[in-house]
Amino acid sequence: MTRDNKEIQSTASDGEVAAFLRQVAATPVRRAGGRGRLIFAMDATASREPTWDRASEIQAAMFAETRDLGGLEVQLAWYRGFREFETSPWCADAGELLARMTRVTCAGGLTQIARVLRHAEAEAGRGRVNALVFVGDCMEESRDELAGIAGRLGLLGVPGFFFQEGRDPVAEQAFRELARLSGGAWCPFDSRSPELLRDLLSAVAVFATGGRPALEAFGRRRGGAVRQLTHQLGNG
Repeated sequence: MTRDNKEIQSTASDGEVAAFLRQVAATPVRRAGGRGRLIFAMDATASREPTWDRASEIQAAMFAETRDLGGLEVQLAWYRGFREFETSPWCADAGELLARMTRVTCAGGLTQIARVLRHAEAEAGRGRVNALVFVGDCMEESRDELAGIAGRLGLLGVPGFFFQEGRDPVAEQAFRELARLSGGAWCPFDSRSPELLRDLLSAVAVFATGGRPALEAFGRRRGGAVRQLTHQLGNG
């Protein structure tokens, strides 16, 4: 679901993107050898369908950017409908994850962000998780409950990176707080600018796999605005 507000500017400013990248670079990386491991969670309620399609392409880009760093394992998680919550096995094959995503259809329903956070907490209890990425546009749950779980993720060393489509003020306030408590970062994006979302998500994946040096190298290689903003990390 989404609270549609056409008066709210949804595009991330250069300052917001720069702040996001600084937060990514400041996040400690839990390394124990092997591939980076990232949970990619999405709101799959009806309003998310266009972004779900774009996320399939973004997944492939994330794998491509981390291949030379040792690779990336991703677990998909999504919610939709009435209390539907699904996860995939951990997977290091972009094609397999793409196939899984294309089989999912979006359906109307309320947000289930608490289930996403609890799942990440449980996975971290079973093994290493470098980061949680969440893409959504709305929050319809108890902020106190979500904050408690996010704080526990922070203690477990699992930063949450919250990408918000649109600028719903309730969701923004919640996502900012969840990012802060978990030790991650928040960033808005515009559905009309999928390239920016792809690059920022890839930056998180690169960082989860190779740390700050890899993130800075990614910025130099990507070029354009991302390179300029990543260059600001040393001055942040």
